[in-house]
Parts: sequence; C-alpha cells; structure tokens
Amino acid sequence: MNANPAPASAPGSTIGVDVLAGLSIAGLLLPEAVAYSGIAGLPPQAGVIALFVGLVCYGLLGRSRYAIVSATSSSAAVLAAGTLALAGPDAVSRAAVAATLVLLTGGCFLIAGAARLGGLSHLIARPVLRGFTFGLACVIALKQVPNLLGLPGLHGDFVPLLLTTLVKSIGQIQPATMGAGVVALLLLFLCERVRRLPGSLLVIVLGVAASGWLAQRGVTLTGAINLTPDWALPTWPTSSQWLPSIELAAALLLVLYAESYGAIRAFALKHGDPVEANRDLLVIGIANALSGLLHGMPLGAGYSGTSANEAAGARSRLAGLVAAAAILLMVLLLLRWIERIPEPVLAAIVIHAVSKSWRLSVFKPYLQWKRDRLVALAAVLAVLALGILNGLLVAIAFSLVMLLRQLATPRLSVLGQLAGSHDFVDIEEHPSAQPLNGLLILRPEEPLFFANAESVLALARQQVESHPDSHTVVLSLEESPDLDSTALEALADFAAWLGARGIALRVARLKDAVRALLLRAALPQLMPQALDFWSVEDAAKAVVHAPPPTGTSQQ
Repeated sequence: MNANPAPASAPGSTIGVDVLAGLSIAGLLLPEAVAYSGIAGLPPQAGVIALFVGLVCYGLLGRSRYAIVSATSSSAAVLAAGTLALAGPDAVSRAAVAATLVLLTGGCFLIAGAARLGGLSHLIARPVLRGFTFGLACVIALKQVPNLLGLPGLHGDFVPLLLTTLVKSIGQIQPATMGAGVVALLLLFLCERVRRLPGSLLVIVLGVAASGWLAQRGVTLTGAINLTPDWALPTWPTSSQWLPSIELAAALLLVLYAESYGAIRAFALKHGDPVEANRDLLVIGIANALSGLLHGMPLGAGYSGTSANEAAGARSRLAGLVAAAAILLMVLLLLRWIERIPEPVLAAIVIHAVSKSWRLSVFKPYLQWKRDRLVALAAVLAVLALGILNGLLVAIAFSLVMLLRQLATPRLSVLGQLAGSHDFVDIEEHPSAQPLNGLLILRPEEPLFFANAESVLALARQQVESHPDSHTVVLSLEESPDLDSTALEALADFAAWLGARGIALRVARLKDAVRALLLRAALPQLMPQALDFWSVEDAAKAVVHAPPPTGTSQQ
C-alpha cells in the first residue's frame, strides 16, 4: 500500500512541476535581487549577477532539492556595514571593496569545505541566529522607510540614531512616493492570503505601468542596469585593510552558512533527504568566488527563497536552473522595464520579505523552557545598539560566555542507591535513595575541563570531609567525554589528597577514550585497577566485597 507515490515514478510529470516552480519563483527572486543590491549600497546589477551565478552553481553542483542560492537580506546588510567601514561613502570605492569581500568570502568557504568544517554553523546558536535575524529585520526595514516615503537616506546601524534622524526628516515626505510605497506594501500583504498569487510580480507590473506618471511626480525609479560582466580582478586590500577584510569575510561566512545550513537542513528533515554539509560549503564557496570575480553580491541559501521554491512544488534542482534561465530571458527581453521599477515598490518588497522575521512566537519556546532567554534578547539588543556586524559578533561571544559560565559552574551530586534496584541517583533529588556504608559516590554534573576541574574537585573534598566514615570514594565521570591536562592534574591531586588520608579512589563509567588516556598518563596516585568499573554498581560491589584499606596505597 502506498497512498503517496514517489514523484520518481513519473519523471515527465516531475520535470513539468519543476519547470512551473522555476518560472514561479523567478518573478519573486529577480525583484528581491535588485532590492537587496540597494541594501548593500551596490548598483542593481550586483544582485542580478549574483542571483544568476548562485542559481546555476547550486543547480549544477549542489545536493539539496529545494535550496535557492541567491543574495540574502542579512548578508547584504553585513556587506553594507563592512564596505562603509572600509571604503567610506564613495559608491565606486564601496563597489570595489565589496567585490573583494565577496571573493574572500568564497575563499573562506572553500577553505572550510576542504577542511571538512561542515559543523561550522553550530558556532552560532539558534537563539543567537533568531535574535540576530529579528534585530536585523528591524534595522533593514527601518533603513528602507526613507525609500518608501521619499525621505533622505539613513546611514549607520545605530537604531536610536536612525529613529531620531527619521523623525527629524518626517516633514520632507513626498506624497507620491509614500502613496506608491504604501499601496505596494498593502498589496503584498493582501496577496499572502491568495495561494500561488505572486505578490512581488503583481506590484512590480503595476509599478512599471505607473512609472511614467510617478516619475513626473518626483518618484525615483531603479535606473540603468549594466549587466555586462566586469572581468577586472577585484582590488586587493591595502596592508592596513587585510585583517579587517578577512574578519568581515569570516563574519559573512558565519552568517551565510548559518542561514544556508538552517534552510537546507530544515527542508531535508521535512522530506527525509540527506544533508552533505561539507559539499554545500564547497558549492557555496564556488558561487561566492565567481560572484566576487564578476562584482556580484555574497550568496547563500536563504530561507525565504528556499521555502518559496518548495511551496511552488519543486521536486529537484531543475527548478533552480529553470529559474536561472527565466531570469536570463527576463533581463534580456525586459531590462528596460526592470529599470523602471519605482524605488518605493522595491522598498516595499524588502520590508515585506523581512517582515516574516518579526514573529515574536519564535522566542516563545525559550520563555517556556526557561533556557537561553538572555542569549536571544542579547542578540536582538546587540544588533539594535551596536550595528549589524558588531552586534552579530557580540551576540556570538555572549552565547559562548554563557556556555562557559554554565560549564564552569561547579556542580557535584552525591549518589545513593534506590531500594530494590541497580540505579544510583542524586540523594538530594531522590530522598529515598540510600548511601552505602563507608562508600561516598560523587558525580560531577558537567564535563571536567580547565575552567571547572579544580572547583569541582574542591567540592568533592568538602564532601569527603563531611563524611568522615567513608573509606572509599567512587567518582563517576559519565559526563566527561575527554579530559584536558588541567583536569588530569586536578584528578591526580585529588587522588593524592585522598591517599594521604587513607581513602581509596575508584573511577566509574569512564568513556573508552578517557580510560585509555588515564592508562597512558599512568598517574602514580591512580592505579589501573581503580579504572576497571563500567558502572557505579560495579564499583560499589567491588568495594563492598573488598577488605577496607589499611594504609595510603590504592592498590
């Protein structure tokens, strides 16, 4: 019985579905590419060239059936902040620096892929990514408001200053620009309620149709788009710019791959597809390197484009290739009309695209679980207060500090045996658990490493002193998959401290790698016989059936 036959059984119909999906998303991706160029402070062709490169590269070399590799709002905003910091407000200089940064980003991706660092995106915790995305969406939308209302452009990322500048210029609103932008924005939100109605394409067609009338009333149009590839090599950074350029490229790598891996993995899990993280690193690296050489924008598998591709019914990477062909035909045949897209319409498309990241419901689980609330909040506030790039770096650093703080906090449990069972549990949590006479069983609740080993074993000493009738200590290291040199030395000191008091030490539930390490270290205070217990119960039985120690030796 198979109520849901696989699409592979009908390849012809699958190809037809992919063709329709590719044609559907082409109308969404092209205006977004032009709009994201504006976010990055680059000419419109930068986004169009990058879009074509991304679709073709991933369609030919990628593995995800649904991923759409194109410019993303987050990478465009990070690129804008980076080029402004390195080149200042001059448009020509910023475009040259942008090409270099995109090329360096592609190089970082290729190095990461060659080094098989597919888990690199895990450096950005999900609460950080969601908080960053929320804050970034607010900044992007705020900086599009002038284009929507016909006000002077906003510069910088410090939100309080942006709001102050916006309020001061509110009297300069251009009625025709505001009318076009507001109508486009309302249509985009209304089209969400009609399945398969391409809202972006609709507002663009209406905007182009009214462009002559709007231009007469002072509404700015997109302007000339030069799609002739620039084959000149990007300008290499000066000696003082190499370090900040590499730092910015690494930041773009983290943002792009975290977003790409999240989108690819989400749809792979949904459809039961495999994920090849290292291959995706290489393919996205090739796409970014080629985009940089052609003076395009940074590329990643954005969630909005990927979800739109899946919603359009795509079944394979053919949909992305069809979209690339459709976009090529559109720019060849309709370029003069694309150049007439009103700027407030593009601003409305950007605001509508990032509005999906404003859902407060994404933070609800962290409030319910009482986990990582501060991390998510810190990511939002960091982006709003410190800017896009600095905010991301501060949010990542904050999440790592919070992790180290948790791991470094010493927590030690005293275990007892549940009556009639083989289980040893925390006595404080399970009052019915009973300690064994003369035996003190301790379990660190975090992995032992340099930041907590000494403080955890200091707590162990306190427990030994508070149990003067104990002649043997069993230390359960089930939470420690490895031990660094600090933890090894602290464990040796603890064993020596026990030995000086005539107390034996037994270590239970060792991972194979940790047991091999301790045998290799050959600590004189910890004999091999003390490591031969695969469970706490084994150690307890061995102690109960063994005569009590009479000296300081642990043999």
